[in-house]
Amino acid sequence: MAEETYNPWTVVNVVFHHLVDQGLHPTLGESGHPGEPAAALLRAFGIQPRAEGDLRAAQNVQEHLAQLRASMFEQR
Repeated sequence: MAEETYNPWTVVNVVFHHLVDQGLHPTLGESGHPGEPAAALLRAFGIQPRAEGDLRAAQNVQEHLAQLRASMFEQR
């Protein structure tokens, strides 16, 4: 059987809607970025979150690329 893939935020969204339908008021990452609590929720369901779904990972890549560009242009 081929491995299924999911958009991790879709899974989190489904869980939250289910909890709201049950009359609960879920929060995620109330003390900061919701990425790590969302990843923990996914792991609890046996879903391995990927870095591509984490906005922080994308921002880190962009910052690193900007640093590389700056260092290349400074050398000219």
